Amino acid sequence: MVENPGTLPVTRNQNALSEAQLAEILTNPGFGAHFTDHMVLINWDEGQGWHDARIVPTAPLPLHPSAAVLHYAQEIFEGLKAYRWDDGSIHLFRPELNAARFNRSAQRLGMPELPESLFLDSIHELLALDGRWVPGNANEENLYIRPFMVANENLIGVRPSKSYLFCVLLTPAGAYYNAPMTLWLTPNFTRAAVGGTGKAKCGGNYAASLIAADEAAEHGCGQVLWLDGAERRWLEECGTMNIMFVTSDGELLTPESPNILEGVTRDSILQLAEDHHLRAVARPIDVDELKQRLEDGTITECFACGTAAVITPIIGFKAPEWELAVGNGEVGPKTAELREALLGIQYGRREDARGWTRPA
Repeated sequence: MVENPGTLPVTRNQNALSEAQLAEILTNPGFGAHFTDHMVLINWDEGQGWHDARIVPTAPLPLHPSAAVLHYAQEIFEGLKAYRWDDGSIHLFRPELNAARFNRSAQRLGMPELPESLFLDSIHELLALDGRWVPGNANEENLYIRPFMVANENLIGVRPSKSYLFCVLLTPAGAYYNAPMTLWLTPNFTRAAVGGTGKAKCGGNYAASLIAADEAAEHGCGQVLWLDGAERRWLEECGTMNIMFVTSDGELLTPESPNILEGVTRDSILQLAEDHHLRAVARPIDVDELKQRLEDGTITECFACGTAAVITPIIGFKAPEWELAVGNGEVGPKTAELREALLGIQYGRREDARGWTRPA
């Protein structure tokens, strides 16, 4: 059955979960373990552009074994969330930044840009259909939104694909990171290089991070702290998240680099800094400065941040030759304040003075 409640035609899932089945899932959603009844699909073909936008039942994608994405890794994605407020309404947080970053990633991977209005409209219409999947908010639950694009031309040959598929999936989620963690400064791996794909949100960046995360775990650490690929000196990201430091002289300090992903959460926290009597500073930071300031106590707090992680406290750093705690090794007050403030805006419990939230 095809219906058209909005811009996109809808084919309803005749095997949609019952309310009882859904309620059971939402009591403990995990992260990325369950998917809603429907998804968005939009095709792009050379000479035709974007076409056939539709909402269909969530199901496997048809890909030929020669699909370009499987051989040449033309693939990008985004991550954002839908939040259920206490009044039952559903809201998004700065989704226009995700739409813009998606297109920057597309440019870097030689893929077609998707009109930002289509990116946003597709999410709104999918949420209108599958909004019942958005959990409550008692324990920071949310509905994680995963838009992505893959090259799907049947192609054995190194060139940009002539056809692409855009898809939006929705998955209910609980808290992603909870416990404070120590970071491992890997001597063996780097995440990105100048001119590479570090600023793009593409799967290859994450695939390359997995072995480094395993190495961090072998050293008793929760994630890796990436250094630059040229000098192995400059701080970049923390695992799959951005990193920030609170200093004794009132700075909220974060690394500046041409290789790091421009995080929506990072940008939001830097803007929130002034509300918490902190001066936001983004500049290059090298590992010697980090070590010195951990030793002399002028770095008092540290945390990682990202859409999934929100704000995760960092309580220590470990390298092959040294190991140092952050402050007294406990979660700092500014970290806690910023986390509460950000979540308060996202869940509608604090004033949104900057106009970051929008109804879904």
